[in-house]
Amino acid sequence: MTLRTAIETTRLSSKGQVILPKAIREHYHWSPGIELEIEAGPDGIFLRPKKPVPTTTLSEVVGCAGYRGPTRSLDEMEDAIAAGVSERHARGRY
Repeated sequence: MTLRTAIETTRLSSKGQVILPKAIREHYHWSPGIELEIEAGPDGIFLRPKKPVPTTTLSEVVGCAGYRGPTRSLDEMEDAIAAGVSERHARGRY
């Protein structure tokens, strides 16, 4: 099926809803419940299906910050954060 190039019209409801013409929904295989991203531009808006964010595992993202130092315990990290906050507070940063 080819999408007609003729301009179709629709109306904005009092709830801010817009009904997409059936020909457009069928052409793009958009069914009820599909999530669409809306991008505003100078000439109007652009709709596209929302792409799902791929699931990642901890092992895939560990090390992404580039830290190469020794492993620290949770207590050591909390102590370092508290010391940093105290130093900033003493300088009037908080």
